[in-house]
Amino acid sequence: MDFGFDARTEELRQKLLAFMDEYVYPAEAVAEEQRALLASPWDTPAVVGELKAEARRQGLWNLFLPDSEYGAGLTNLQYAPLAEITGRSPHLAPTALNCAAPDTGNMEVLTQFGDERQKKQWLEPLLAGEIRSAFAMTEPEVASSDATNITTLIERDGDDYVITGRKWYISGAMNPDCKIFIVMGKTDPDGADIRRQQSMILVPRDTPGLDVRRAMQVYGYEDHSHGGHAEVVFDHVRVPASNLVGEEGGGFAIAQARLGPGRIHHCMRLIGMAERAIELMCRRAVSRTAFGKPLAQQGVVQNWIADARVAVEQLRLLVLKTAWMMDTVGNKGAHTEIQAIKIATPRTVVDILDKAVQLHGAGGVSQDFPLAELWAAARTLKLADGPDEVHQRSLAHREIKKYV
Repeated sequence: MDFGFDARTEELRQKLLAFMDEYVYPAEAVAEEQRALLASPWDTPAVVGELKAEARRQGLWNLFLPDSEYGAGLTNLQYAPLAEITGRSPHLAPTALNCAAPDTGNMEVLTQFGDERQKKQWLEPLLAGEIRSAFAMTEPEVASSDATNITTLIERDGDDYVITGRKWYISGAMNPDCKIFIVMGKTDPDGADIRRQQSMILVPRDTPGLDVRRAMQVYGYEDHSHGGHAEVVFDHVRVPASNLVGEEGGGFAIAQARLGPGRIHHCMRLIGMAERAIELMCRRAVSRTAFGKPLAQQGVVQNWIADARVAVEQLRLLVLKTAWMMDTVGNKGAHTEIQAIKIATPRTVVDILDKAVQLHGAGGVSQDFPLAELWAAARTLKLADGPDEVHQRSLAHREIKKYV
């Protein structure tokens, strides 16, 4: 594996770093000020649209999508350092570049499994940043960490499917620009193969019976910039059978294809969050004095900063290796590495952010610094896209299997 950036990656890195300095970081405070004046907290501040227009003008658009017909055509290894940079401002930068979840995963699903009509109707406006989307899988009544547990029914009725179920923590669903849901449910709940019971189907937001009930909080945050995380009820929602994504019974396989890139994208951005935390720690340490000397000269603070630097360098190497393997041997071949980064990265970044909060004292838990919200986002990723324990179980099984 070559650890150097190729010419295209380096060019995009420099453009993106400049874009962050000139546009994104100054827009963070502006977005909060504008949001306070909006009629609805779920509306998008005007500055976000300005960022998107500028990013598109500079060619910093759809960088996540490796399919060159629809996206930038970057490999995972090329995209990794770019996603890391956007992680320094995770509530603005990914959206500005049209590289925010859950839209990224949904666009990948439509690119790989959607038919031409579905691509024309939903993929194209998503690629253009004209609409947003949601991915509806998690349910409150079952352990959704095991996707075979889901209970939402997708029942065939003539030329239609009828969807009945209750979902929650459906990211992006509160955003009024969210126009389409990709819903996972069971088309064959009694099927012998539990991984062929599920299917995915497209449900437009304005379909009768689709009820976005409420926003779910995340550690007390409503996550407005992400479009919220909603509880959604599907009460006999009827859509054409042509809205099925892929084939009936293919939902579990599509979910696995979707989650692999999603997991590594989260880990890439988490490293950027950790880098920003280290920067804030260092700035705080050299600007504050306690017990007669600067915090930067306190041994415990030096240990925190040194340990954080070592941890980030370790994580970055593991994530880059994983990206390289996804490019060279495919997502299945990189299965162990994807699980390893999903276990290690949120856990480590949460610890770094915790130290950064501690170093900032009361400021660390306040709205005056981004640390508390970054901590909540990182801690949530120990659950999202499969909790740590599920990945540990699977990874251990693969290791033990070598000796059985």
